[in-house]
Amino acid sequence: MNNEQQEVAQFVLAQMPFSDLDSSATDYFVKHLDVIYLTRENQTQWLQSASPKLFLIRSGLYDLVDAKGDVITRLAQGDYFGFPSLLTGEAIQNRLEVQKEGIVYMLNQDAFDYLRREYKTFEQYFVRAHANRLLSSHYKSQNDSWSERKISELMSRKAVTLSPDASIRQAAKKMKEHGVSSIMVTEFERLVGVVTDRDLRNRVLADEIDPKQAVSTIMSVKPKFIFENNRVFSALHLMLKHNIHHLPVLDEHHKALGMITSTDLLRQQKSDPVQLIGRIYKAHSVADLKRYAAEVPKLLRSFSHNIDDISLIGKLLSGLTDALTSRLIYLFQEECGAAPTSFSFICFGSQAREEQTLHSDQDNGLLLPDDLSEQHQDYYRRMGEFVCEQLVECGIRRCPGNIMASSELCRMSISDWCEKFFAWIKSPTPQAMLNCKIFFDLRFIEGSTALYTAFCEQLTRISRNELFYAAMATDIKSNSVPIGLFNQFKLEKDAKQHKYIDLKKRGVVIINDIVRLYALKAGIRRANTQERLDALLKHSLLSNHDVYNLKDCWRFLTQLRLRTQINEEGLPSNCINPDKLNSLERHQLKEAFYLLKLAQQAAAFKFARGSL
Repeated sequence: MNNEQQEVAQFVLAQMPFSDLDSSATDYFVKHLDVIYLTRENQTQWLQSASPKLFLIRSGLYDLVDAKGDVITRLAQGDYFGFPSLLTGEAIQNRLEVQKEGIVYMLNQDAFDYLRREYKTFEQYFVRAHANRLLSSHYKSQNDSWSERKISELMSRKAVTLSPDASIRQAAKKMKEHGVSSIMVTEFERLVGVVTDRDLRNRVLADEIDPKQAVSTIMSVKPKFIFENNRVFSALHLMLKHNIHHLPVLDEHHKALGMITSTDLLRQQKSDPVQLIGRIYKAHSVADLKRYAAEVPKLLRSFSHNIDDISLIGKLLSGLTDALTSRLIYLFQEECGAAPTSFSFICFGSQAREEQTLHSDQDNGLLLPDDLSEQHQDYYRRMGEFVCEQLVECGIRRCPGNIMASSELCRMSISDWCEKFFAWIKSPTPQAMLNCKIFFDLRFIEGSTALYTAFCEQLTRISRNELFYAAMATDIKSNSVPIGLFNQFKLEKDAKQHKYIDLKKRGVVIINDIVRLYALKAGIRRANTQERLDALLKHSLLSNHDVYNLKDCWRFLTQLRLRTQINEEGLPSNCINPDKLNSLERHQLKEAFYLLKLAQQAAAFKFARGSL
């Protein structure tokens, strides 16, 4: 380097993220940058260029302005701009206004991509900066909320696949031909592996593997995947949890449809909670987890003002609880040694449905192999107690009914769990029905997926019982909807004579119960209510019209319920005073309860009469 470059390098090295990187990253940046003097006369040309660039301010003062003319942020020495388009590939939307002329360093797309690829800290810095800017500028699309988008809507091309016996060279050629950075390895249209450009570098070139070998020798087997009807947030959560950048997309029959990448999802990512989940998965201590968990209530209140569908908060809260649980399991094993056998840590109820609220408590358990030794049973007892106690410390309350992995009754083998479920199904008492409402909503969190899958297959078999379905339908009908003659609300009163409707008990729970009943009958394993309804569209148990009515009712009641919690209106948890609603909302609430009452009656007629 000459003297001028050394001076620039000293400045760059003092800036994040270069201050946390090896000096080689700074050297590369300095050798590939261009220097411009930014003035009012030339300001318009840079952000309107067809080729986006990364800009680092050395001197001067500048305003970044959006299409509406609002100032997004003021930029000064050490600030970057231009990176959103580099990350997402979207057209440049903002413009620059020079307040004070100065020197700016400029890096092109190829050099930026090289630094992203070679230095993970560099990529993470700008990913976080992009998410934070979107949140701070209150970015929100009124007509295309990211929370509503399904994974299938992000896919711009069909699956690029090849067979496991194809050669590594064939895989590389096909990736080049289609312009993709990963390829799905399939056998009989089923996904068996994934190969990425990073695999070609690290597993082939670096290890001098013969490219004539079968691609199956270098592929990642049993890769994580996501279904086409899942939401964007689910994919973001999965990628953060497992630190992956390519996620295969499958249809309901596990047929490969395509691939989404971290870049695809960056275009949708507009939430600080997602970044918080990422920090939780990397926490080094329980103290870190407690500190991160303390941020959740304030963060969610802020987040609720930046999304169209406030019901997404349930998915975010469940994602945060999943992340805390997974990391606590990791920290326990780090301290007490790796688990001696396979295990599955599972959740029930609202967490399983990904519908938690700010007042939800714990519902979890441990699924274990049969015939464990006393020593192994003691290990899992300590694991369950540690995880549940630390979740309490992180603000997630104990379950009043002790449905937690710390309890011996929720820490059992597959055989014992199945025996418990079979007893409820065989003798559907009121208490058994209450248990089914909680335990039949279950979801895997951490551990062995094979153990969990085997358990679910057994549950599907033992739950095929017409008398059980009839008992569930009768139980659903016994929970009355709060609407009476002449379509008037039926209100309850608390000790202070406050009038209210319990939106959870008299609304959301009834929908969940109805949808669970139809899902069990159809053999649908998913726990999330909206995903169960999407799956029911492919069955004849409910008409599409009825499915869409239930979806609309659930979303409306859930959003109303969460809004009352966030605004803290002084009523009992999950409750609302309809007199506080505007006339349109009152009308919508009455309509939702009316449709819900019809759905109750239809379920009782179909199942209690044994007509199916």
